Amino acid sequence: MKGKRLKRICTFLCIFTAAAVLTAGCAKEKADDLTELELEQTGQGQAETKGKETEGAVNGGTEEQKDEDTVFVYVCGAVNTPGVYELSGKARVYEAIARAGGTRADAASESLNQARAVTDGERIYIPTLEELEKGIVDGEVPEVTGSDQKDEGKININTAGKEDLKTLPGIGDAKADSIISYREMNGGFQAIEDLMNVEGIKDGVFNKIKDKITVTG
Repeated sequence: MKGKRLKRICTFLCIFTAAAVLTAGCAKEKADDLTELELEQTGQGQAETKGKETEGAVNGGTEEQKDEDTVFVYVCGAVNTPGVYELSGKARVYEAIARAGGTRADAASESLNQARAVTDGERIYIPTLEELEKGIVDGEVPEVTGSDQKDEGKININTAGKEDLKTLPGIGDAKADSIISYREMNGGFQAIEDLMNVEGIKDGVFNKIKDKITVTG
């Protein structure tokens, strides 16, 4: 009897010990799983927060950079599509011309420094070859007085100012104004004989001044 009782006690102790060990192992495994899950969730949350902060910084920086790095320029003259264009803040004149459809066949594009950087709000005018030949700059006929407008003592009727024109025989205030108005409306004089197309200047006046005037120089 005692042997059987002892045997039962030993069997009970073995079962109890095994159950205790198994329970402890499961509890530890569960605790480890929970700890690992918490770490994963914490890391994921930090990564998402960091990602959102980075995205916000990038988006904000992009918007500010766009405002600072764009300029508006007006391209006109001998180009195919004159107009106002938005360009990069680092754009050059040749890029502005390209946005305007490029230059026309009669453009004097070599008269411009196309490597120059553009500035916000500027006007880029491309003259024609004819305008360049006549000394017309930026679409306007220059009105300059003085010795620069004389070619070997002759008055350049394409560029002379009112006072220089009045030094010619038979040319007063009214005729000088008419000469300037004519060349501005018609792009200048092609030959000195064109002066007779100006109102008030006929053969008599022209013959007095033809040896004193020029359209070049």
